[in-house]
Amino acid sequence: MNTQSPPASEVQVVLTDCSATDAGHLFAALSRRFECDREDSDSPAETPTAWTATFDTAAVCPPASGASVPLSGPVTAEVQGSPHAVRELEDALADVFTVHEVGSVSGDQEVEVELRLEPRG
Repeated sequence: MNTQSPPASEVQVVLTDCSATDAGHLFAALSRRFECDREDSDSPAETPTAWTATFDTAAVCPPASGASVPLSGPVTAEVQGSPHAVRELEDALADVFTVHEVGSVSGDQEVEVELRLEPRG
């Protein structure tokens, strides 16, 4: 009998090194694929140095074909969650951005991955 619980589907995303506009565009792109703890009208404020949101990768919407997401430059994203959920979120990001994995830390049941996201040219 398998007593292991299913992997957690939530991924926390922390964005840094970007403008509030870029954070808003990135969160909007992810919200089109996954349920989010942020409301659509909840746009990032200009003052923070980091923006956070939690996405539920169990609630997946199909990708928008050819979706283009404007960014003024590279964005650093730290994503944390179960390995499966993080992989789902990374795949969704790769549909609209050029994604470079900068580093990662693995724990028993969670991983934390630092990504550099760049607009597709």
